[in-house]
Amino acid sequence: MSDTPRFLPTAENTYVISYPEHGPGYPYDFAVILRRSRECERGGDVERACNMRYDGVKKLMDILPDEDDVWLDWEDEGCRAVLELLKSSAIDHFLVGDFEMAAGMFEMILDMDPKDHLEATKPLAYCYVALGEYELFDEVINDISDKYPEKEILKLWSEFRRNGSLPAGEMIHLRKNFPVFYAEFVAPTHPVSPEYLADIESERPSREAQARELWLQTEHLWTSFPGFIEALRES
Repeated sequence: MSDTPRFLPTAENTYVISYPEHGPGYPYDFAVILRRSRECERGGDVERACNMRYDGVKKLMDILPDEDDVWLDWEDEGCRAVLELLKSSAIDHFLVGDFEMAAGMFEMILDMDPKDHLEATKPLAYCYVALGEYELFDEVINDISDKYPEKEILKLWSEFRRNGSLPAGEMIHLRKNFPVFYAEFVAPTHPVSPEYLADIESERPSREAQARELWLQTEHLWTSFPGFIEALRES
């Protein structure tokens, strides 16, 4: 019997993951890989945590069914772990500026989970702008709800990357509908204070904490692609 897990088709045209009997140290338990990588990260060894997640993704690639459409059953715990591992590794690559690898992983998530339970579309859209893939960006941007400030920031950044200017209408919309996020993005500093950490880790974080979290998640973009934040401040 093979010691690798199998993806089994269901009557709903999705797949669930089936594991053989195994003990501790089993290399294909994606939930365990994800949990241990997070423990490693909390312990301060971020590089090892990233490598653990990427090694898990490579193992996943070896066992995926060779089919055009592999839709995972979100209700299956093992499938959720697969998708969460993929997203975590995609974010690892995103944060170090490997936008091509990150985009490939986010695309894989959406291929396997078209309902986008993990909201992979938003970071994928950032990747497309960073890569200059504007046609692909235009295809996905409207999949992001208008309720998210990221949509306005993405539309502004995309236009700035393409044409070097910020559309006046979009700027008005950002200031009017997401004033807290606008204020955060044009602020001179973004301290990771104990107050911020307590707020963002609370059950109901404030809009101010959410705005700072978004800045911190995207800060590397504004360093890698300078000019956009200054343009926001000057508009």
